[in-house]
Amino acid sequence: MRVCVYCASSQACAPVHHQAARELGRTLAMAGCTTVYGGGASGLMGALADGALAAGGKVVGVIPRFMVEVEWQHPGVGDMQVVEDMRERKLRLLAGADAVVALPGGTGTLEELFEAITLKRLALYLNPIVLLSVEGFYAPLERFLESLVEQRFINPEHRGLWSSVERVEDVLPAIRDAPRWSPDARDYAAVR
Repeated sequence: MRVCVYCASSQACAPVHHQAARELGRTLAMAGCTTVYGGGASGLMGALADGALAAGGKVVGVIPRFMVEVEWQHPGVGDMQVVEDMRERKLRLLAGADAVVALPGGTGTLEELFEAITLKRLALYLNPIVLLSVEGFYAPLERFLESLVEQRFINPEHRGLWSSVERVEDVLPAIRDAPRWSPDARDYAAVR
């Protein structure tokens, strides 16, 4: 299974987030999953890759050329795919992904997450999207998304675009238990 993980490059966030990233990398590796991520060496990105590599896992980094020029790439990741820009990076991260997991992160993580959710809404991506809401990190976002349903910006069916867990050990079961998103989802992508 190929799992795309979105996460922060911040080194300044709480240690609990770094620990969860490292544990997620290890968990994916132990399950035989390939971890695909943004290629960075710092913050949650680095912790994720370190955890997977330490457990003998396969890791694929996808990083824009400008980040390589300032040496932001993880030196231990052998499969580092250098792309021209951020748009190509997002496409490459999601291409062939059997699931998406979003660890806590900032605007880049949220941009990637929202693109995946939007593509799933349009039936252009059909696989599970799991928010790893460490210490309730994504709870405010989930409340906001619920308000989009209440205010009729998205349909009630769109609540199924993602799922949320708070513990690393619940990520793989959430992926396995996620109902397959319908290729006909485009039929109800527009709000009725």
